[in-house]
Amino acid sequence: MEIISLLETLTRTAGLSGFEQTIRREVRAAWGSHVDEMRTDTLGNLIALKRGNIGMGDAGRGGPGPSRLKVMLASHMDEIGLMVTRIRGSFLSITEVGGVDQRLLLGQPVLVHGRRELPGVIGSRPPHILTAGERDKLVPWDELIVDVGLPAEEVAELVRIGDVISFRQELRELMSGRVSAKALDNRASIAAIAVCLEALQSRTHSWDVFAVATVQEEETMGGAMTSTYGVEPDVGIAVDVTHGDGPGISDAEAFPLGKGPTIGYGPSNHPGVHQELVDAAKAIELPYHVEAMPRGGGTDAWAMEVVRSGVPTGVVSIPIRHMHMPVEVVAVKDIERAGRLLAEFVTRLDESFLTERLAWDKLPIQEKGK
Repeated sequence: MEIISLLETLTRTAGLSGFEQTIRREVRAAWGSHVDEMRTDTLGNLIALKRGNIGMGDAGRGGPGPSRLKVMLASHMDEIGLMVTRIRGSFLSITEVGGVDQRLLLGQPVLVHGRRELPGVIGSRPPHILTAGERDKLVPWDELIVDVGLPAEEVAELVRIGDVISFRQELRELMSGRVSAKALDNRASIAAIAVCLEALQSRTHSWDVFAVATVQEEETMGGAMTSTYGVEPDVGIAVDVTHGDGPGISDAEAFPLGKGPTIGYGPSNHPGVHQELVDAAKAIELPYHVEAMPRGGGTDAWAMEVVRSGVPTGVVSIPIRHMHMPVEVVAVKDIERAGRLLAEFVTRLDESFLTERLAWDKLPIQEKGK
């Protein structure tokens, strides 16, 4: 699979939280040739099914139909961006969608998704006319403007309050197998699932695989909740990104690029699922890191695990630098390795996994500290 080419397409395509129509088409194209069925649910999640290709043997579990065991691989396809809050003549006032780092906005090229796409830039009052106190502070949201270069009457015809704005940054290849682009959170994981689905074409697995591109993770996590409710998986894996290493970031919170994905461990990570992911990585001699996740939120995992009567869930993440900026950086080999890990995990699932590896009364007890 040409991962860089796929990333170019996925990151170039806009798809802010709640407005994923365009990116959903590209994900459908990326996954479609590797699965048996695809559908879009009511909320806009893209749900792809690759059926298990070997029988399970257990009475009532073999063959096609709703009785088969199901694993769900969920990766959110939405991205952060901006929204028009006010039209001020030729200029647009804005607010954030999904948690934008306000420090980086000045000077950013953007694309306004109005009646037609309008290229623009983010500006504000020049520093020459600011007071000394103002120059030392972040520009407030109400002083940031998007300039599309059109007269007021044309802006009024083409733009509406509530129109969304995406960052306009092309993918750039850096050194040492790294690439930089907007929306690598979480299009890198969409690509990793594509790698997984391609790898499964030449492998056998008994469980049905549901690959789900979820919506609205950056705002509500509603996509993971509703799709999990609909799929009703026996096991779920949230595939996301995590913090890459860099100056000023502790080793406990960030991970090196190019050294493999991380496997989460914490409240939203079932210990049996975690251990099976670790065993899968070891089986194929794939480098990985264990990521401590003491809080439940932050990925689709929490939304998946609490649906219906509960879903045993794990997290696989790809280290990424400059998260929630238009210049996120990722190592391509980490995407490929994450995909291979997911494929190995899927092929290892058998009938005994639920009763042996996930049964709470069979898990090792955490000993009390002395």
